[in-house]
Amino acid sequence: MENPFIVGDRIYLRPLDMEDAESFVPWLNDKEIREYLGKTSPFNLIKEKSYIEGLYKDDRSVNLGILLKENDQLIGAIGLHDVSIPHRHAELGILIGEKSCWSTGYGTEAMNLMLEYGFDQLNLHRVYLFVLDYNPRAIRAYEKVGFKREVILREHGYKDGKYCDDYGMGILESEWRGKA
Repeated sequence: MENPFIVGDRIYLRPLDMEDAESFVPWLNDKEIREYLGKTSPFNLIKEKSYIEGLYKDDRSVNLGILLKENDQLIGAIGLHDVSIPHRHAELGILIGEKSCWSTGYGTEAMNLMLEYGFDQLNLHRVYLFVLDYNPRAIRAYEKVGFKREVILREHGYKDGKYCDDYGMGILESEWRGKA
């Protein structure tokens, strides 16, 4: 394992390095992934390295790569953003960029590891996220971890000539602990 920060059963989470940008660029330029993220502009190595460099200048975020324990392959990233210590909440973001790793449970394991870190180490009370309604795989994964739909931002997104809803989902520490 390379510089592990949080270790799970099949994956581990570690800080992102500049070399990781080479993996992210093709993921972020993939049409399907880009649509799930709501991104429209192209990515290149310069832009992605700049993004990674900026991650560690923001003390209100925790951003980690998701790697397979069996071979140290980077398959995505996960983060807690806009961490508010006074209000004890943060926004979760996750990307499994390696499509061969979709629907394998790696994202669920990564979210559980990150929630454990957020609730145990950062003393968070609530974690939330937003997901567009045309991403049912992600919605199922979030619900599997225990996130509940809290709000619908009607026609907040746009894809293929149609407006789509954006779901705000959240999980409380007590809910996450109760499911364990």
